[in-house]
Amino acid sequence: MLGFAKGLAYTFKQMTQPKVTTRYPDEEIEMPDRFRGIQHFDPEKCIVCNQCARICPTDCIQLTGKPHPDPDKKGKVINTYDINFEICILCDLCTEVCPTEAIVMTNNFELATYSRDELFKDMNWLNENNTNVRKENSKNLQGGKKK
Repeated sequence: MLGFAKGLAYTFKQMTQPKVTTRYPDEEIEMPDRFRGIQHFDPEKCIVCNQCARICPTDCIQLTGKPHPDPDKKGKVINTYDINFEICILCDLCTEVCPTEAIVMTNNFELATYSRDELFKDMNWLNENNTNVRKENSKNLQGGKKK
């Protein structure tokens, strides 16, 4: 009986507290800075090292490159970069291993669709996903061009 009274007292105490509910689609949710959301990809920085695709635990990243068109320059140029968000677990491993920081995490999280086909995102879509980038990575978007 004492446990029931304690539970009832706690319930009545919580009823007088201010509400913490957010009116989600109408009010924007402020996510914490270390939140792992959808990636942003900058193709100009990518050196096609393929480390992001190799470390991905779900194999959701498909990356191809072609030889540099300028014969004087060595290396590759990015050809395609696709992520399958149907199986991506947003683990942040791809951003940790990228030597040029071509791929960074954002705080965007809305990927709800009516079709699974819309969860396959290509290089252009990921490049345009540059709003709400983490504060630690936002400096890389302004001035960090590949030399």
